[in-house]
Amino acid sequence: MDLFALDNPIWYSLSTAHRNLAITKGLALRYPIDVAPFAGLADYSPAGMGDLRKLAVDADVALFTGVPLEPPADLEVLKSLTIEQMYCNRVAQYNLEGIERLRSGDVEDMLRLVSATRPGPFSGNTIVLGEYYGVRSEDGRLVAMAGQRLMPEGFVEISAVCTDPEFQGLGLARNLVGFLVSKALSQGVVPFLHVKTENGARQLYRKIGFQTRRLMQLTVLRPA
Repeated sequence: MDLFALDNPIWYSLSTAHRNLAITKGLALRYPIDVAPFAGLADYSPAGMGDLRKLAVDADVALFTGVPLEPPADLEVLKSLTIEQMYCNRVAQYNLEGIERLRSGDVEDMLRLVSATRPGPFSGNTIVLGEYYGVRSEDGRLVAMAGQRLMPEGFVEISAVCTDPEFQGLGLARNLVGFLVSKALSQGVVPFLHVKTENGARQLYRKIGFQTRRLMQLTVLRPA
């Protein structure tokens, strides 16, 4: 299995499935600010970093890279941390009961859940990146969700995996991830995700069938 696109997943996503969302400056691509903070580069040459600087004028940018970035003096590093990139090529078990597709009318509930659980960046228009699914409690509250984010050709990233603290321990997140994994593989694409190296969810993902591909660097930059 050729996984080279996952070395630069943001750039490949914005060059293929999400090209209609891409804001372009030469060698640099980024998502609209209200969709996601991510940007990618065709290469990390001085020219590429210069183009990235032009995309960072209005908002911070976040990148996934294989090695720590050494940005030029006119870009300041706000955050830099090592994350684990995992992928899955095995159909996972899940129970479809209770899983519902989330749409634009559910965004307010999604933002409320994200605010309570902080699974990663998610804003008002993030839902345009892919399909999101959730589980509601008996009283109608959205208590768990997960969805699709980056889409390099042949791959789909699973993201925004979160469960309301009151409903943790019931297997809701595992079931949603299992559903998304099986859905991706049935469509001929490989699911992958990113997780902090210290995050206990890594063990859950391994039980589902994910395996570590490599360590990546998450870097958030802004103009100095």
